[in-house]
Amino acid sequence: MEIKYGERNIAEGQLITFPNPRLGRRYDINITLPEFTCKCPFSGYPDFATIHITYIPDERVVELKAIKLYINSYRDRYISHEESINQILDDFVAACDPLEVTVKGDFSPRGNVHTVIEVRHLKQPK
Repeated sequence: MEIKYGERNIAEGQLITFPNPRLGRRYDINITLPEFTCKCPFSGYPDFATIHITYIPDERVVELKAIKLYINSYRDRYISHEESINQILDDFVAACDPLEVTVKGDFSPRGNVHTVIEVRHLKQPK
């Protein structure tokens, strides 16, 4: 069976950035991604979450279609809530090196348990 173009785009998804158009100005960028999915590494059951990313850019800004495809790449990964949010933070920092960033994963309840994972990064002065 031939791979669909959307699946190919997701598989190739990378965090693409572009130059900050207001270098030197501190401003917040808030991104909400309400359709995050991954698989529980223990049961294989699907997990669903809304991902919230808030950041203050430095020299680079993340491109929105690229982050959508990147987030969709988690769909078939067996990964814990904690590891997925920490990995998203690591990849985001590697791609655009923001002054500050917070990544929050608000996972849908499963088995009467609601989990929210929030991780932060502050750029260290040079």
